[in-house]
Amino acid sequence: MNMNFLRLIGVIALTALVQSARAELKWEQTSVDLHPGFNDKQAVAHFKYENVGNTPVHFNSVHASCGCTTAQTQNEQVPPGQKGEITATFNIGGRTGTQVKTVTVQTDDPDPASSTTVLTLKAVITPLLEIQPALVYWQNGEEPKPKTITAKANKDAGVKKLDVVSSTPDFTAKVDAGSAPNEFRISVRPRDTTKAVYATLTIKPDSSANTGNVFAAAARVMPLAPTSGTAITPSTKAAVSTIRHDLATPAPTAGSPRQ
Repeated sequence: MNMNFLRLIGVIALTALVQSARAELKWEQTSVDLHPGFNDKQAVAHFKYENVGNTPVHFNSVHASCGCTTAQTQNEQVPPGQKGEITATFNIGGRTGTQVKTVTVQTDDPDPASSTTVLTLKAVITPLLEIQPALVYWQNGEEPKPKTITAKANKDAGVKKLDVVSSTPDFTAKVDAGSAPNEFRISVRPRDTTKAVYATLTIKPDSSANTGNVFAAAARVMPLAPTSGTAITPSTKAAVSTIRHDLATPAPTAGSPRQ
């Protein structure tokens, strides 16, 4: 028999043997959405898998995307037909909003397309209090009518009222119930708009679930705009720059550190 033909038969047989002896993990899902409760300290995702191949699968590495997330496997080796899961635990800390964390899993699967899998944990964390807008302001000389800041409390926090204090007596603040459940309307009024003034509004929710967190908003009367022909001094430029920065960057809330 022709030797080249025999070699071809051998290559085909070897390829078939390799393909038939394949390790492969099949994931039930690679992305999990979580909505932790108000008092939860952690968000835990379970990523289930099954070895649908006919040889064992070994985990080479399981690596979380940041230090606030850990990942744990049940076994280092998964025999054919065996099921298991990888548990990813996200430590919430003071984080709020939508947090996306990943876990990269590498196995000894010879197929590069299957050897690396990225698991995604998305946690939507509602803060104790959401404030909009974080800054209210009046133009110099504008009629000193009240302007409203809306504060929406987490429905699980049991907030009954808000205490709001201005850092200066140039502004007054009054709190009323909002139009929706767990909502409050903070009416802020300047005493005088003929002079530039700035104040921080300290907002404290009255709730047994609150562990001392306070939140902040800001109120400002803008300085008088320079008239035509008036020289703009360096101090005026600096003041205008500060005002523009404050308008573009809302005051952060305490107890909600950035990641």
